[in-house]
Amino acid sequence: MELWYTEKQTDSFGITAKITKTYVNEQTEFQQLDMIETEEFGTMLVLDGMVMTTVKDEFVYHEMVAHPVLFTHPNPEHVLVVGGGDGGVIREVMKHPKVKKAVLVDIDGKVIEYSKKYLPTIAGELDNPRVEVLVNDGFMHIHDHKNTYDVIMVDSTEPVGPAANLFTRGFYQGIYEALKEDGIFVAQTDNPWFKADLIQSVNKDVKEVFPIVRVYGANIPTYPSGLWTFTMGSKKYDPTAVDETAIPEIDTKYYTPRLHKAAFVLPKFVEDLIK
Repeated sequence: MELWYTEKQTDSFGITAKITKTYVNEQTEFQQLDMIETEEFGTMLVLDGMVMTTVKDEFVYHEMVAHPVLFTHPNPEHVLVVGGGDGGVIREVMKHPKVKKAVLVDIDGKVIEYSKKYLPTIAGELDNPRVEVLVNDGFMHIHDHKNTYDVIMVDSTEPVGPAANLFTRGFYQGIYEALKEDGIFVAQTDNPWFKADLIQSVNKDVKEVFPIVRVYGANIPTYPSGLWTFTMGSKKYDPTAVDETAIPEIDTKYYTPRLHKAAFVLPKFVEDLIK
């Protein structure tokens, strides 16, 4: 008998993967958490029925959350990651020697616990001495830390359940206040095929708060549609004005200095969404 996992990405479309083993099937305090082994993508973390990360393609998302913003800010010493309990974004942040301290705030400690156990190549830097891991509400953490961070990264699930507050104008205003005077933030903002309205509303809200707003994309095969967007809001620095020749080569699989600017070149239908 074959066992398959299917993520229903819309009411009439989904992706499916053959499962060889189930490590975790647990309803945590906040969400349904599953850790499964798939033939095609290796170990897969699933929250509330949605694929969060897999061993095979995780590097795309984690690199594209971390590196464009960290190479845009000239001195990102203090960094906050909201969500991201799997540790992948933190792993990429730790590749930047300018970062003196990175704080990870995830509301669900079980994500952190099981990621350390079953996703060690992703979560391996969570014990780095430059990292502080907090099991807490990221929304409230930002509210309580004004003028604290150079860079804030929002590595959230889709806007349902515990992540719903992370896609509101009030949250972006809180981020603005938690950033220093030249701070930058970035958030994953879903896909333009199925969530066009979300991209439009986030872009509108962020533009009401930040003077510089840029959207960029990446290809992530296990995320809905495969085309994923990220939105960056900056008080001072424009990521499209970065001198790519000044970006040092680091250990990556997707992000490169040349890709830095290229990622901000969007398909026309995506450009039209955010005009």
